Amino acid sequence: MSLESAISFFFIIFVFAITPGPGVFALLARSLASGAKPCVSMSLGMAVSDVIYLVLACFGLAVIAEQWAGLFMFIRIVGAFYLLYLGWKMWSASPEASLKNNRDDGAFTVAKGLLQGFLISASNPKVIFFYIAFLPTIMDLNSLTPSDIVLASGITLSGLMVGLMTVATCASSARRFFTSTKAVKGLNRTSGGIMIGAGSYLALHG
Repeated sequence: MSLESAISFFFIIFVFAITPGPGVFALLARSLASGAKPCVSMSLGMAVSDVIYLVLACFGLAVIAEQWAGLFMFIRIVGAFYLLYLGWKMWSASPEASLKNNRDDGAFTVAKGLLQGFLISASNPKVIFFYIAFLPTIMDLNSLTPSDIVLASGITLSGLMVGLMTVATCASSARRFFTSTKAVKGLNRTSGGIMIGAGSYLALHG
């Protein structure tokens, strides 16, 4: 992979990362509710899932998806209900508790964020479509060497993290204006509504 190809691929991945979809909406909701810091692990979980899809694409993801259609459907449904559950928790969260308990245990937050991000991205039709249909149009997957696959995986990981954390940081900057109980309640409802919308999209757009 040439330097020009690597830069172009990074830019494509960055644009893909910030393109609206269930993953971006879920990240927006998490950032609005908890700030940008918890979104680091969530973004990493999404990026790891995408790297796995990238590697699978290099070995024929379209064939795998056709043969394991039931498994992909199951993953999508699980991801959709998980987002709906997270949205309900955000919607019904106590404003007083949100103001008082602004931080979770570090290890637990990282583990939960990784799991959330991985499930959301793994079940996202936008992600699956990108690696099955779009990626082969910009890259000859059959000609990639093992070192090219490693490089492409690194570019995908870094491009997604930069893009997703840009979204999370921008959303998090709005949280400083929500300091009263009434404002936090509205923020919880907004975050929960966004998350529920993302889950509904996953459930209805297979």
